[in-house]
Amino acid sequence: MYEVLVAESFEAAHRLVGDFGPATRVHGHTYRVEVAVRGERLGDDGTLYDLGKLGENVKGLAAELHYRNLDEVEGLAGKNTTAEAVADFVWERLAKTLAGSGLSSLTVRVWENPNACAAREDRLPG
Repeated sequence: MYEVLVAESFEAAHRLVGDFGPATRVHGHTYRVEVAVRGERLGDDGTLYDLGKLGENVKGLAAELHYRNLDEVEGLAGKNTTAEAVADFVWERLAKTLAGSGLSSLTVRVWENPNACAAREDRLPG
């Protein structure tokens, strides 16, 4: 199994709903998003997937979220914007562009700080 990974950062605000103490107030994070794709075979050019293309897709998503209130972003509005929810949002957006590319899985890790992250890993549609 081969894997390639790219990462981007963005600044965003949100608030949590529920028993989360002070995090129920609007606050911000410097998020780090790591995106890894895996596959069984390399292409004829010796690569699993074009890192530049993957990087541009992740950079574009990070730019859409940069300096935003995540509670107001279409696709996240109305959800509890936990790191898990943000990872799911990014996974779903990227999976659409990667479907049918010969890759087997996609993992998205969303770091809220250097010591805590949430991830979604799943198989990509054929």
